[in-house]
Amino acid sequence: MAKVLGYARVSTDSQDVYLQVSALKKAGAESVIDEVASGVSMSGRGRLKMLLGILSEGDTLLCTRIDRLARSVLDLQSIVRDLQAGGVTLRCTEQQIDTSSAAGKCFLDMLGVFAEFETNLRKERQLEGIEKAKSKGVYKGRVPTAQRQKDEILKLHQKGYTVKEIVSELSVSKSSIYRILSASKVS
Repeated sequence: MAKVLGYARVSTDSQDVYLQVSALKKAGAESVIDEVASGVSMSGRGRLKMLLGILSEGDTLLCTRIDRLARSVLDLQSIVRDLQAGGVTLRCTEQQIDTSSAAGKCFLDMLGVFAEFETNLRKERQLEGIEKAKSKGVYKGRVPTAQRQKDEILKLHQKGYTVKEIVSELSVSKSSIYRILSASKVS
């Protein structure tokens, strides 16, 4: 018997999937898989991969919007291609997407382009903001991991640890350790 399974996603723990889950159940989802993960790529999306693995021919994958499924046109097309190959339909509750029709497929592709465009615009604005903050001296970036462990690296070296032992102890690269030792004029 064909199933209607829902997928809800938010990007951060501070966001809530409740509204998505509620809308999907109201639209007929028998169960909903939810996930906290970025939609920019498929990495770190184990629950989506699991859901895609249990869908079978005649089933429907239900989302509220396609940007919940993917924010990359390439990933979206890959997911849709896999769904179609398995005889699974994709439907969205807030957008006129139903891959069982030609118009629905066309609309899906157009929305995918806009979702990726929105992501790229957000990245550009973020980089502009960082550059502006850097020019004002406000943003200095994150301190490299090895620099945060500089004192510990120097202490271990003074105790007679070899660079190889420090690498093993602190999980810091050899080149970072040599750079810190060189900057501290320690041999």
